[in-house]
Order: sequence, then C-alpha cells, then structure tokens
Amino acid sequence: MKEREAKLAAPPGFDLPRLGGPEDGFLAEPQAARRLQTTYYDTADLRLARWGASLRYRPGEGWTVKLPEGQDGALLVRAEHVFPGDGRRPPAEAVALVRAFVRTGQLTPAVRMRTLRRPLELREPAGSRLAELADDDVQVLDGRRIVARFRELEVELDEAADDDLLDQVLDRLVEAGAQTADPTPKYLRALGGRERTLGPEIVPPELDGAASVDALLRHDLATGTLRLFRHEAGVRTGEDPEAVHQARVATRRLRSTLRTFSSLLEDEWTDRLRDELKWLADLLGQVRDTDVLLERFSEHLATLPEADAKVGPRLLARLVDQRDSARRRLLAGMATERYAVLLDDLVAAAAAPALLPEADRPAAEVMPPLVTRPWKRLRKAVRKAGDDPEDHQLHQIRIRAKRARYAAEAVEPVIGKPAEDYADAVADLQSVLGDHQDAVVGEAWLREAAGSARRDVALVAGQLIAVERASAADTRARWPKAWKAARRKKLRAWLG
Repeated sequence: MKEREAKLAAPPGFDLPRLGGPEDGFLAEPQAARRLQTTYYDTADLRLARWGASLRYRPGEGWTVKLPEGQDGALLVRAEHVFPGDGRRPPAEAVALVRAFVRTGQLTPAVRMRTLRRPLELREPAGSRLAELADDDVQVLDGRRIVARFRELEVELDEAADDDLLDQVLDRLVEAGAQTADPTPKYLRALGGRERTLGPEIVPPELDGAASVDALLRHDLATGTLRLFRHEAGVRTGEDPEAVHQARVATRRLRSTLRTFSSLLEDEWTDRLRDELKWLADLLGQVRDTDVLLERFSEHLATLPEADAKVGPRLLARLVDQRDSARRRLLAGMATERYAVLLDDLVAAAAAPALLPEADRPAAEVMPPLVTRPWKRLRKAVRKAGDDPEDHQLHQIRIRAKRARYAAEAVEPVIGKPAEDYADAVADLQSVLGDHQDAVVGEAWLREAAGSARRDVALVAGQLIAVERASAADTRARWPKAWKAARRKKLRAWLG
C-alpha cells in the first residue's frame, strides 16, 4: 500500500492542541498507548538508508519494507509492504524488494529503538477513519543504553483522506508550537545523519556544454542505472506492467550508451557489461512482449460484439500462461548472484567507467562523430529495404532508429536542443515502426493460437487478425512520412 505521512518535531513541553471540535469537521478519538520495539536492518555502509528505503521488524507486526516514491510538499510518499515472520531473519520476500539497494551486501541489525506511541484517530462524523496522528517518544538504543531521544508527531493519511485534511491538522499543530521539519523517517533520524556523510551511491554529475566525455558518460550511466533501480521493486511485485517496461528501457539505454561510447572504453569491460545487460534485457523482454500483446488484444476484444468478446479470455489463456512463465524466469534470474553482481557493476560503472585516456576531452567535440555512426546505419538500412520493404526489414529499421535515438539522447545534456530535436524526430519514426511490429507479432501469435483452437475461439482470433492486419497496413503507409521528417538535413547540422 501507499503510505502518505507528514512529520513535525515536538519541542520540550509541547502539548497537543484539542482537535476534533465542531469547527474542524472531523472527530478525534484517543486510542490506547502502545509500546513499540523496532529493529532496523541495513548493510554496514547503510545502503538502504542512502536510498531512502528501510527494512524493519516489530514483534507482533512482522517485517515491513518501505520504498521511496517521492515527496509532495510536507507529505512523504512511500510504498509499504508487510510480511509475517519472527525476528530471527528477514523473510526472503522482504529481502527481494530491497535487493537492488543491498545487492551483494549483507543485512544486519543497524538501529534498535523503543517508542511510546500515543495515537489519535481522526474520523469523519459518520465514522470512517481519515488519518492517524501519532505522538511518538522515541529512544534509540545501543544494547540497553539510550544513546538518543526525540519526540515527533506523525500524521498518516488513509486512502480516503484528502490532502486538505493534512494541511488543516499541520496548521493546528504548528500553531500549538510544533516545529516543521523535513519528512525524515525515524530510521534516518536515529542514524543522526551518518547516511548523509556517506552520501548517495549514485549521483549524476551536473553538465554543461563544456562537459568532458568522462562526465557525460558518468551522467548517462548514472541516469540509466537510477531508472532501473527505481523500477526494480515494481518488477518484482508485478503490480504495474509499466515497471517492467521502464526497467527494460533502462537496460536497453545502458547497452546503447556502452555501444555509442565503445571506442572510448576498455573493450573487455564494455563487452562484459553489455553481455550481462543483454541477459537481463532478454528476461525483461519476454515479460514485456507478452504484456504488450495482452494489452493490444484486450483493447481489440472490447470493440467486438458482446458474444464474441466473452470468448476472449479463452483465447488469451495461453498468452497469460506464457506471460506467467516468462515472469517466473525473470524472477528466478533476479534471485541469482549473477544479477546482484550486475547491479554492483552498474553502480561502479556510474561512478568510474573504464574509459581510455582521451576521455578528458570535451564531449561536444568528441561525441558528434560517434552519434553519426548509428545514423548512417539507419540510413543504410532504409536504402537497402527499398520502396516496398518486408516486415522483417521494417523491424530492422526500427532497431536502427532506436539506436540512433538513444545515441542522440545520450549527448543531449551537452549538445542541447539540436540533439533533442533530432532525437524526437527519430523517435517518431521508431514509434510508427514499433506499432507496425506489434501488429505483425500480434497477427502471428493469433494465427498460431487459432490453429489449435475450438471453432468459436478461432472465429474470434480471426476477427482480431483482421484488426492487426489493418493496423499493420496503416503503419506501413505512414512510416515513409516519418522517415522523411527524420532525415531532414537541418536536424543533423550539429553532427558536422
């Protein structure tokens, strides 16, 4: 679930104001005080804390993983996952959700704390709960010794609550003397800033037009790795197919960057990292490809007569099984040491890629010729395909367009708008050809499924085949216009 909470510091002598009066529009009901014993787990170098994540155990509550999802003003938004278990060791499912941050590190107890919680439930007059206001006295422990204390007020909104309620409650608390503070989780407060001393593991360097090749590459590798890490837990939970899509794009972008910069990188280092990224991209791709087909076919089925649409689940059952099998293979791969080592390698690459000596030269001078190469390969593929290309040739043009686009996007931070305009035009071409390939693949799957299906299922498959053929014909008719727009000379003036 999503956790939405805001925190305030309570100075010595602070008294909670009276809440829940007629003018407030909600009721405030005191709840029984609770004493909480909490142990937070982390690596020796505090990787979870440095990423804004946490893994904790509380007797009676089990294990909780919190993953950062951003901040909206005073509101801290985190994904919260709870797992049963005793305190002997973290459950495998919980460890999996923080695997990207922990990688080959080892989780051990990092902080122990004792909390006296005095909760107040905020409810609608009709009785539905809106939020909880917790007044927490926290003691940070080293063995039996108390090494730090703090008191904080935490307002956590329920799903049904409006953000306006948060503003209303916070205003009342501040008027009573509470102090606004960064929405820092208890774990980070207990660390006393140790994670800030270590700093984030991945920091994309700031760039301008004078940036070196080294800075540009570190920026691009850092950005791609961050993209993968931010969606890694979503890939594991399977709650949103977009997480798989974004993780796959991240691996492809990283491989493209290593290809574009290959003449400036050590061969053995580059080849090994690209091979491992390909392994992961293939696992992600098997899941993503089935997700795309399921989404397409579901949309097509919605346009059919009701009687035919009802047959749809039987038609798609095999595809669902294929997706589930692909997902099991992906998760098995993500559970291996090979995967953890790859993530370690990406963190190291973002900090110090294996560049050759000329990497200290300005990127704006070095990169344009390297970006020209994928463009020339794209142009060659289009010429070779002729006026009436086969489907497989259009697919190859799409692959070349994607590589040309990624190469241009990698240098946008130093080239600026000319590279952006060029990348956008090539992306339009890639998009049209991507739609064409999806239609071709969709038709092929439907034909195979219809061959062994019952008559009513085969009939529905035939209707969807007609939709896919029409889509392929439409995109085939549109791609020359997209190519004409992408090959305008003014878009490539910056390439020299």
